[in-house]
Amino acid sequence: MRIHPTLTSSLVIFIGCSHGIFLKNVYSQEKVVKGIATANVAVNSQADVGDSTSFNQWIDQDVAEIVAIDSAIEAARSQWQVPGLAVAVVKDGKLLLSKGYGVKTVGQSDPVDRHTLFAIASNSKAFTAAALAILVDEGKINWDDKVRNFLPWLELHDPLATQDLRIRDLLCHRSSLGTFSGDLLWYGTGYSPEEILRRAKYLPTEGPFRAHFGYSNLMFLAAGEVVRVVSSQSWHDFVSQRILKPLEMHRSVVSVRDLVSQGNYATPHKSYLDRSEPIAWMNWDSMGAAGGVISSADDMSRWLMVQLSKGALPENKRLFSETSALEMWESQMALRVSPRYSQRFPTTHFRAYGLGWSLADYKGCKLISHGGAYDGMYSQTMLIPEKQLGIVVLTNSMTGISDAITYHIVDTFLGGDSRPWFDEGLEQFKKSRAAFRERIDKAIQPVIENAVPSHPLKDYTGRFSCPMYGDVEVVLENDKLILKLLPSPDMVADLSPLHYDTFVVRWRKQFAWFDEGTAHFVANAKGELPRLELDIPNDDLWFYELQLQRVSAPVGGN
Repeated sequence: MRIHPTLTSSLVIFIGCSHGIFLKNVYSQEKVVKGIATANVAVNSQADVGDSTSFNQWIDQDVAEIVAIDSAIEAARSQWQVPGLAVAVVKDGKLLLSKGYGVKTVGQSDPVDRHTLFAIASNSKAFTAAALAILVDEGKINWDDKVRNFLPWLELHDPLATQDLRIRDLLCHRSSLGTFSGDLLWYGTGYSPEEILRRAKYLPTEGPFRAHFGYSNLMFLAAGEVVRVVSSQSWHDFVSQRILKPLEMHRSVVSVRDLVSQGNYATPHKSYLDRSEPIAWMNWDSMGAAGGVISSADDMSRWLMVQLSKGALPENKRLFSETSALEMWESQMALRVSPRYSQRFPTTHFRAYGLGWSLADYKGCKLISHGGAYDGMYSQTMLIPEKQLGIVVLTNSMTGISDAITYHIVDTFLGGDSRPWFDEGLEQFKKSRAAFRERIDKAIQPVIENAVPSHPLKDYTGRFSCPMYGDVEVVLENDKLILKLLPSPDMVADLSPLHYDTFVVRWRKQFAWFDEGTAHFVANAKGELPRLELDIPNDDLWFYELQLQRVSAPVGGN
């Protein structure tokens, strides 16, 4: 999923830039950079692809590096078999590149352009940090205010965290929760942000409060709830009105419900070793504060520029203060630079997390960046202030090409030694996909051939409940077992006997993050089946956190 920029194999970081530099022309569709046509052009016109004077695509051909980058991006997209992507590059107060590549849906001809919408996923975390920064600047909150002053009902398993959790703690992943812990609470469920957070008390502590880094989407949901309580506006309304509107990010939205009215949006794709398959957009409304923004390369170029200007807007206006900008880019939580990481990035000496941003050094420059991973769409954002450089890459695939493109662009402008990012990244992607499939195959391999279930199928039926998640139901239909995760209506699976009290889980819907797995019914000394364990191999949604205890007897059947 997703949403883990700092734990990817790349550097994933971001930065602010020197004070006051801002691309004012980015706010005008009349003349973004020289050569742009002002006539109304059909947004999805096939003829616009590759036309540098089109409203739909922009490349500053006076910059040799950008011309070379443009060619390299399309070559990489083809090599990686990525359906489509969009890239924006800003430098020295100018928009150098804002262009789409490939198509919105594999097998179709509708092209991606600079205005095509993609989910930016965890790149949204910086928008949530900015929302709180605005409230700090207005004197309505302080970064070190206790969260319980605004959300007195929020309780974590760690009593110290419950009592002393501060606003800044929400934004730098040091709440004591484990990485991605509790994400099943929002994924596909109907739970509101408050209901999700009220259930967080059942999640186990993974490390010491403020001393353990655990990438937590739930804590960003809490940050969004602080925005709601303090501003009397939902996170969605606040971000739309106080950030997207003043930046004139008119194409950007904060809900998949707005895609149809906006039009010109890419299709998510699940990436396999040899193909990309279109999948449906997933509603992430309940976790908007952690990953809900949907944007285009062109709109995101405006976001890059306001970050590089440390919050400055045209006409002496501000989105947030320079003081707040520096606070968001300050190291809040140290991250380890492992030997493996150092081998890949030998010029990196520190890594950290700020407030909604990842931090590191690279080739003598400070980087502030973030990655994003949505069902079928990965993205990357990065700024290098010393070079006045900002980059965003949006894709409709689940590959590492966004990282590879970003570092290729960075190396082009920084100079020095450059790694073969595209070749290395593609090789790593293929290895990871193969390894993932092997994990699944191993999980669903029977321990003994032709072992039949230990009980009649009706004995496995009934309702199982988890205090954290809710109820799971196993029913018998046409002499076959069906698994239903009731909080998430789409999570319905057929259970096929594997061996004894273990069954293979085969989901009826295709999911981006996981495929098959197992359901194991745990017997007690009396031969009863009071407990259910789910093992669904993946790297994002922890089914093992479901502590499912039987709450109803088996129902009738054969």
